[in-house]
Amino acid sequence: MASMNAPPRLLMAALLATVALVAGPGIAQVPPAAPLTAEAAAVKKLLEQKLPGANVRSVVKTQYFGLFEVQLEDRIMYTDAKARYMVVGSIYDADTKKNLTEARQRELNRVAFDSLPLNLSFTRVKGNGERKLAIFSDADCPYCARLEEELKSIDNVTIYTFLFPIDQLHPDAARKSRTIWCSPDKAKAWDEFFASGALPDNKGDCDNPVVATNALGTKLKISATPTLVFADGSVIPGALPAVQLESELSQAATMVAKTNTAKK
Repeated sequence: MASMNAPPRLLMAALLATVALVAGPGIAQVPPAAPLTAEAAAVKKLLEQKLPGANVRSVVKTQYFGLFEVQLEDRIMYTDAKARYMVVGSIYDADTKKNLTEARQRELNRVAFDSLPLNLSFTRVKGNGERKLAIFSDADCPYCARLEEELKSIDNVTIYTFLFPIDQLHPDAARKSRTIWCSPDKAKAWDEFFASGALPDNKGDCDNPVVATNALGTKLKISATPTLVFADGSVIPGALPAVQLESELSQAATMVAKTNTAKK
């Protein structure tokens, strides 16, 4: 727990650093918050007084320990009714073995898949391509290479790849991304690069979306590669193993089908 008696700026920095460490990198754009109850509004006001400049997006009373769920920036933490203590970390249901914080964060972090500017990506279709997956990927990211290996065993999916070089980590990735994009067959060039390290024979000076995809990633608070966006809007960072990829794709397809049926 973090005491609210520390200087506000130091406390704010410490809280955000701790949440980033516990919850991982920022991922997605947060949807508008629901209207606050009077009790939650009072907690929000206290937090804003004690943490000047903090972006408290929402406050919701939970069913456990009398705590309030606080969405600070794009993270979840918990506080008491007097906003004196902050709890950073996950809450688990011991009966169901479910990580309640992770499930809630995932729900809050959903994005509208149909709102993604797919023209900024290149497409690979496997099998019938009926399932959908968007990936923000860095050509020089070792975890992206691992993900590409896992994807080899996945079928019946359309993959939209957004070139998202992280210059601070991989200073040559942007050049490689532009070269791959400028290939007549972007998907083939991408696959060949991860298979052998070979790049297309061009200068990478064609019209390309690298600057735009970096801006998109920033807007969606994506700061890690690979980051995956499934058809139901779920956003998950990391090189997921094939078994989990298959599960997430099937779950997303089922949710999308239910949503489409409900709209009819």
